[in-house]
Order: sequence, then structure tokens, then C-alpha cells
Amino acid sequence: MIQTPSITGAARKRPYWTVKRRDRLAGYLFITPQFAGIVVFVLVPLVLVFWYSLHEWNVLAGSFTFVGPGNYQQLLDDPTLPGVLAATAIFSIGLVILNLSLAMLLAVLLNQKLRGITAFRTLFFSPVVVSLVAWTIVWGFLLQNDGGINGVLAQIGIEGPNWLRGETTAMLSVIVVQVFKNVGLNMVLFLAALQGVPRDLYDAAWVDGAGPWTRFRRITVPLISPTIILASIITVVGSLQVFAQIAVLTQGGPGISTTVLVYYLYQYAFQFHYFGYGSTLGVLLFVIVAILTYIQWRMRRRWVFYEQ
Repeated sequence: MIQTPSITGAARKRPYWTVKRRDRLAGYLFITPQFAGIVVFVLVPLVLVFWYSLHEWNVLAGSFTFVGPGNYQQLLDDPTLPGVLAATAIFSIGLVILNLSLAMLLAVLLNQKLRGITAFRTLFFSPVVVSLVAWTIVWGFLLQNDGGINGVLAQIGIEGPNWLRGETTAMLSVIVVQVFKNVGLNMVLFLAALQGVPRDLYDAAWVDGAGPWTRFRRITVPLISPTIILASIITVVGSLQVFAQIAVLTQGGPGISTTVLVYYLYQYAFQFHYFGYGSTLGVLLFVIVAILTYIQWRMRRRWVFYEQ
């Protein structure tokens, strides 16, 4: 009787680099650059900003002194901060309402199957890819007292104001400039979502006698609610980070009527060279953005149809 040689323990041992481990290693290698970027450009700066907020760092005087919560006490006692926060709130609310409303309107109109609709889509999206500073400079010339907008109004017998020198008109001008700059991005998001809504639902609702507004409110809005939440988060966060438009158009004026929180932070840190208090304002901005983002994310359970 022929006996087969016994399989030794070494032969039965599984190799270390199994398919599962190789796949796991490949996954880690793919996410390593992104993880390293988050650590270097997000987490480390956040820690440093909080650390600097506990110090008084005057670059001109060459001093770096630990003051503990002193900067945060100054934050509470700052008489200018309430006006800055009010201007920030007005800008953010106005921008979000106008941007999302106009983007939705344009997306609904451009979702129609008409000749030349692609050209209009390109036209409305083109400001998104234009240089922000160049866009703002052009609008700065148009909004001057003797600029192009008042010139057009004069042709029809209307005397236009000095848009960038009145408190109300300056804020309105900054909001409109920013809306026209970025509305194309949300428009594309809404347009993509609208094209994913099944046509059969509209046909069934039409057969049941539902009008256009009812179909939009009962079918379109619920089905594109995930995109609405995403666009609102992007727009709110972007509105709290606006800087170039304020710096180019109004420099925070007249008074502090257009001094939003980011521009106020810039003034303290890079104009007055108080990096400690500027870092404290940065911490405040981070907390505001985090809270608003969390609230909007929690709202998805109420507004997003598949979360209910």
C-alpha cells in the first residue's frame, strides 16, 4: 500500500499577504494622501489657531505672551463685535435665500427641452469659473456713482444711488455680486437632481389633476431634497467665508455695515497685527460654521425623503 507523504505544518500555513490583506493595504495607500492633507492643512492649523488664541502675539513688537482666556474675555467685551455679527448674519441670510431661490428657478427653466438650452446653461454657469477678483473689480466699476449701472438707469430717467457708499445699498450690492458669481454652481446641482426625477410620477400626478405648483411641491421638492440640503450647506459655509468681495468693493464700509466676521478677522490679524485676538475670532468662526453645519445636517431627517 502506497502512503502519501503527510502535509507538514509549514505547508499548511496560509501566506501572510492574502487577497483580503492586499486589498486592505491598497485601500490604505489610496486614502493616505487625503488623510495626510487633512492632517497637515486642516487639523494642525486648527490646533495652532486655538493655541495662538491663548497668546498675545504682536508681530511688530516681537512679543508672544501667554494670556490664557484673556483674548476670549476681550471677545465678550468687544463693542464692535455685535455689529460685525449682525452684518455677517444679514449677508449670509440674504445670500442663501437669493442664491438658492434663483438657482432653483434657473434649474427648472433650463430643465425644459428647448432649442439652444445648452447655450443658456453655459452662460449661467460661466461666472463660476471666472476669476473672483476680476469679477469683483468689474462689478466695482459698474457700481460706482458714475458707473455703468447708474448710466443705464439715467437713460430711463432714474437717478441711481452711490451703491457702495450707502449702508443698505452697499450690503445689497455685495450680496447680489456674490449671488451672480456662484448661483451657477447650485443651478447645476439642482439641474442634475431634476433630471433624475422619474417622469412617470409627473404623468401620474397630471392624470390625477395636480397642477404645476402641486407637482413641484409634492414631487419635485421631496425627491431633490438631498441636493437641496447639500446646496444649502455649501452656500451657508461659503457665505461665512466671504472675503475678496468685501475687500475689493467696500473694505467693510461704510462704517462697519459690510464688515463681516472674516474681514474683521483679517483686519485684526493682518492690518493691526494682533494675531492672538485674530486667532480668537477664527475660533469663533469655526464654532459658528460647525454649529450651523450640524443643524443643517440634522435637518435632513425631517426634509430628506429617504431619511423619514
